[in-house]
Amino acid sequence: MPRDLPLSNGSLLVCFDSRHRIRDLYWPHVGMENHATGHLFRIGVWIDGKFSWVGDEGWTLVNRYREDSLVTDVVAESRDLALTLRFREAVDFHLDVFVRDVKATDRSGRERELRLFFTQDFHISGNEIGDTAYYDPNTRAVIHYKARRWFLANLGRGAVPHFATGRKDLHGAEGTWRDCEDGKLEGNPIAQGSVDSAVGATLTLPANGEVSLAYWLAAAESYDDVEKLNRVVVDKSPDELIRRTENYWRLWVRTPVLERDGLPDAVVQLFYRSLLVVRTNVDGDGGVLAANDSDIVQFGKDTYSYVWPRDGALVVAALVDAGYTNMARRFFEFCSRAIESGGYFLHKYNPDGSLASSWHPWYRDGVEELPIQEDETALVLWALRRYFQRSHQVESIKPLYRSLITAAADFLVRYRDPDTGLPLPSHDLWEERRAVHAFTVAAVIGGLRAAAAFAADFGEEELATRYGTCAAKMREALVRHLWDPQANRFARNVAFTADGKAVRDVTIDASVHGIWYFNALRVSDPKVEATMRAVRDRLYVSGGVGGVARYENDYYHQVSQDTKAVPGNPWFICTLWLAQYEVARAQTVAQLDKEATPLLSWVAEHALPSGVLGEQVHPQTGAPLSVSPLTWSHATFAAAVLEFAAKRRVLRETEMGIASG
Repeated sequence: MPRDLPLSNGSLLVCFDSRHRIRDLYWPHVGMENHATGHLFRIGVWIDGKFSWVGDEGWTLVNRYREDSLVTDVVAESRDLALTLRFREAVDFHLDVFVRDVKATDRSGRERELRLFFTQDFHISGNEIGDTAYYDPNTRAVIHYKARRWFLANLGRGAVPHFATGRKDLHGAEGTWRDCEDGKLEGNPIAQGSVDSAVGATLTLPANGEVSLAYWLAAAESYDDVEKLNRVVVDKSPDELIRRTENYWRLWVRTPVLERDGLPDAVVQLFYRSLLVVRTNVDGDGGVLAANDSDIVQFGKDTYSYVWPRDGALVVAALVDAGYTNMARRFFEFCSRAIESGGYFLHKYNPDGSLASSWHPWYRDGVEELPIQEDETALVLWALRRYFQRSHQVESIKPLYRSLITAAADFLVRYRDPDTGLPLPSHDLWEERRAVHAFTVAAVIGGLRAAAAFAADFGEEELATRYGTCAAKMREALVRHLWDPQANRFARNVAFTADGKAVRDVTIDASVHGIWYFNALRVSDPKVEATMRAVRDRLYVSGGVGGVARYENDYYHQVSQDTKAVPGNPWFICTLWLAQYEVARAQTVAQLDKEATPLLSWVAEHALPSGVLGEQVHPQTGAPLSVSPLTWSHATFAAAVLEFAAKRRVLRETEMGIASG
């Protein structure tokens, strides 16, 4: 189930599902230590002697954010209960507090008693072993804790009038949430082990009128600290925290100056929303998380809550283009801490910089191999150069020059086949096959060129020549070994037999986009044009909702066996790569609008109502598949929109100049 509404401040991340239940709660790192692990934090209603969980059958929900902010604007309506609830929620931009304001509106025309309930199903530090939940008379709140993880739930003006704690998933006990369903909480003051809790309040709802209730969750490392946070919320008021957070994000999101000329309103709106969603998945210590949707655990017992250096590099490149250079700087500092002693990055990392899980082997067929995706190392250099060109922050580059730039570039030079001049085999960006991949080769060329430019800047001409020469030779090798004359396009990868014969995989793959995007070859090169024409013609999903698939007969979450009409599920990233290509090759404003605008609009049309983009969508229904939101999807959309706006300005000025001349 997609996470429709992520809210974050860089240390506390709260994610809702489509029924407006908190399902993931990360702290103190975005993406690390999920204290909900997909379990439900519910909202319950008792009125007219009836009980209902918000989001269950009979409720209609509209899940949206308030404009240009990370504050929710969710409307839940029950005709059966003649009741409308409106939620404004935020993670405070400065404090590790989730704040909710619920406004209930009567539709019955009668004054009624309304009871609202909120449940907390913590699995502190990712498991339910050894948790404690108790009512604290000092704060008049319910507290959950384990070791140095403390969470406080409170209501109204700072007092929980009704509460319960109890055991769950043990000896038939479903959980304290069941205690809400008779409209009354039993008041058990403490429970330990596998526990949950509920808090509630009784309100008078005027006929055709409104009544409001505040709820908040605070996170800290000790009782004293969580008590202080609670006091701040009470003193300032939840409403003030929501208001100031909304103002902060509206100020933040207007950093880029976007020329809207030629862009549909839906595309502009999704551009700003994408920047905000990307921000929710960036940790305060610099890590850029791929996604934080714990439902993916059901498929592989692992998550996307990791820092892939490749994803991170491409995301921060978009952030740099949008003007967020400080966030980019923190990512490169993260990379400098995480890089291995050999000058390369391994598969992926945790938000604290430690090595994350992997399925890439160190040993295969009796031979040791380096379990890397080499494009990850190269793209960090490529993105770092982009950052420097935009920011000109020499002092931020200086400490990275030896620890990151030359260390990684020296590795890229070493990790080559002396006979072909190509990089040695590594895993592809889809993490499915090991070979010499066109995307990887292009990324390495881009990374080496970036390193050569840095070396020249720092006066190390010998290094600059070494990196630049290596990149030039690799460019020649790319054409020599990965261009397939018979297919008249670039292969997605090549492998070499023991006698040196090249075996090319000519499966059409959208990732060949990297050949021109990282400037290994010019976008106008006839070989690039022929390759991208094949991508456009063969990977567009003609037998469904549209969009571009990853590659021919993509098996991942495969829905249709009609691979001619549906070569694979449409991916947002791949559709946007085609849009970026159309932007780059456009020669006139008319061509740009005709070829690129529909692709950007397709992405906007297939976002969730909240503006969230997943990884891919169902080819017939357009429903999101796999994780959601995917940071890479949103960053690529932002990058494509900025590229469109910049190219349209240049073309318009050129055409106006020709006309006036």
